[in-house]
Amino acid sequence: MKTIVAVDENWGIGKDGEQLIYISADLKRFKTLTMGHPLILGRKTLATFPGGRPLKGRRNLILSRNPDFAPEGAEVYRDMDTLLANVTEDAFVIGGASVYEALLDRCDTAYVTKLHAAWPADCWFPNLDENPDWYLDQEEEVQEENGIQYHYVTYRKR
Repeated sequence: MKTIVAVDENWGIGKDGEQLIYISADLKRFKTLTMGHPLILGRKTLATFPGGRPLKGRRNLILSRNPDFAPEGAEVYRDMDTLLANVTEDAFVIGGASVYEALLDRCDTAYVTKLHAAWPADCWFPNLDENPDWYLDQEEEVQEENGIQYHYVTYRKR
């Protein structure tokens, strides 16, 4: 599996159930990398999508213990074991924080958008720069959109 995330300077990823910032070029990159691949996400992450609906062109596998949660066009799994029994190796873990934390050890690649600023956050992604199980494999040039600088980094699991 792979994971994809946008983090601020403190590895923050969200606040009050929302992503810290949306960068159109990063959203296009996300779509390009994940199109045709299964996505693993939590119920709260799904709620941040346009209309709270699953993303098209991808299997949306959602972790939720809520027995009444059954969004159209998505597969809902009540526990990790059942989800893992139904996922393929080409899946992308896309959040939120608890889903990232639960599945990061099963991922071999992390596509990280590093934002060159910090925002108030209430959830974080594990700092891969400080994790000896991961190494920086690829780093792209700094880009800027609407005054926000960022760059793409790819980490690989050792």
